[in-house]
Amino acid sequence: MQKALQELNKLYLLLALVPLALVLEWSHVDPLLIFITSALAIIPLAGLMGEATEKLAHHTGAGLGGLLNASFGNAAELIIAMMALREGLYDVVKASITGSILGNILLVLGASMVAGGIRYERQQFNRTAAGMGSSLLLLAAVGLIVPAIFHQTAADQGDIIEQRLSLEIAVVLFGIYVLSLFFSLKTHQHLYLGENPSIGEDDDRPWSKRTAMIVLALATVATGVMSEALVGALVPAAERLGMTRIFVGVILVALVGNAAEHSTAVLMARKNHMDLAIGIAVGSSLQIAMLVAPVLVFVSYVFGAPLNLIFTPFEVAAVTLSVLIVGFIAMDGESHWMEGVMLVGVYVILAIAFFFLPG
Repeated sequence: MQKALQELNKLYLLLALVPLALVLEWSHVDPLLIFITSALAIIPLAGLMGEATEKLAHHTGAGLGGLLNASFGNAAELIIAMMALREGLYDVVKASITGSILGNILLVLGASMVAGGIRYERQQFNRTAAGMGSSLLLLAAVGLIVPAIFHQTAADQGDIIEQRLSLEIAVVLFGIYVLSLFFSLKTHQHLYLGENPSIGEDDDRPWSKRTAMIVLALATVATGVMSEALVGALVPAAERLGMTRIFVGVILVALVGNAAEHSTAVLMARKNHMDLAIGIAVGSSLQIAMLVAPVLVFVSYVFGAPLNLIFTPFEVAAVTLSVLIVGFIAMDGESHWMEGVMLVGVYVILAIAFFFLPG
């Protein structure tokens, strides 16, 4: 435990990069340098968010703990996307939505299963909660498929109709997500009762609920500030690296935005708290598809240029196949490291394809 604390303290030394990134942004130096510094600064902030969520989960349980982590963890993606909306980078916004969904259910969940599976031969989790999450992910995929099919078959209806369709689908997704929260946290809470991470076993001085929430909120705000610096340097930095906007949105933005989920989910899996790890990974994807995406559609009307939910056929296919794979793996209520390897493998294959995809 003492060694782990020492490693954590070394990680927090990177917090010095937060003011440095701000100074670099105000100085208008090389965008690539700003991008790298901002991305590195998010790492210790993600560590703080992960630790605070772990302490908070000790008071709330796995279900609500996973929801809280997904909510705060997605703040970075939402802020980055809003900044991109303001700059008119709608292709990057939609690519980041796709990338966040894929990153959470393939990379984050896969890495968690590998990390936990290396220490434990077999890990079990709440099959009911995982099944509900998989079903909602499939519904979210339908929300992406329908506008794409409509665009391919009825494009002659015009942009206004497509925007109305996207807006109404966003309202439906948002409404179902709110009802899913009411279902899991109120009417059927008993179905989601999983393990309650015993933080006290690893820490003689557990945080109070208030302390954990304050740290979580402050770390989220700081992550948002770093995300704003990141998005301003993202496109020119990507051009310097020879990357397309689609690859930037799907891979780079998602990797940076998912830093909190990566660290916390892997940490929970290594401690054999798979209910919380899966709740973070799947819950974060659900929030991106059914909360963040609709909110971005709503906010885009404020900017005067409505965002539609028409994704490219390749993005739709990638999300749909990934959702089906995750649903199949989560069906039996247990996991091992090889299943994690398969999920990460699918993510790498898609990342390679997105790299070569014209943008």
